[in-house]
Amino acid sequence: MGQVLAHAITHGATDIVLGIGGSASTDGGAGMVQALGARLLDGHGRDLPRGGAALEDLASLDLTGLRQTVGDVRILVASDVDTPLFGPRGAAAVFGPQKGASPTDVARLERALAVWAERVAEATGTDLANRAGAGAAGGTGFAALALLNAELRPGIELMLEWLDFDRVLRGADLVITGEGSLDEQSLAGKAPVGVASAAARAGVTTVAVAGRSLLSEERLHSAGITRAYALADIEPDVEKSMANAAALLRKTGQRMASDWLLDRR
Repeated sequence: MGQVLAHAITHGATDIVLGIGGSASTDGGAGMVQALGARLLDGHGRDLPRGGAALEDLASLDLTGLRQTVGDVRILVASDVDTPLFGPRGAAAVFGPQKGASPTDVARLERALAVWAERVAEATGTDLANRAGAGAAGGTGFAALALLNAELRPGIELMLEWLDFDRVLRGADLVITGEGSLDEQSLAGKAPVGVASAAARAGVTTVAVAGRSLLSEERLHSAGITRAYALADIEPDVEKSMANAAALLRKTGQRMASDWLLDRR
């Protein structure tokens, strides 16, 4: 991520939209800012190695190179979740296990992120660890906010604005949204809930299609989704479902049309 940003800046970009969601690591965005020129130093003044666990040994930051690289570039972060940096809803606890972190790993990453947040606050004079979205992409949201002076907005809000979604909704009878897995993370700022909220403001019913749905009807309704159609309800075997997704989606589409559209003609 940092290498891509540096490349864009080197080639003249002055306004950058940085989309963050999934990540392969939980390092609080440390790798990104290292690639942009920041130096993360241990107690002996040596550069830290890569990775989130290494942040346990962070003693100080040298931001000279980072500031020279980024300069006055304006960065807008589009995030798909509103999680904080640490805690039970934070980057390590929520996203670490998804990337293969064991409970022991999660505890270590959590300690390392706490050190990272403390040192960044010392260097910048501002503590942004609890800001919504700071935990996005393994904590990349935190580094962008605290060290790149970025503005962070829910990605779905930006997309709906760019698509002029409110205008497109006019006259619609039904909105269909969805994602691979409808679950608690969907409620933390992901696209389906943003779409459903926008549709609700226009008085249009929203239904969702997903590979699986782990949300109760009550949770779905509270998010503005009237009903969820899961491919797993038709084909519970995950491998078969993925191999036959197109056929299952066609069948699901027929069900949705029968349930919501045909009786309106």
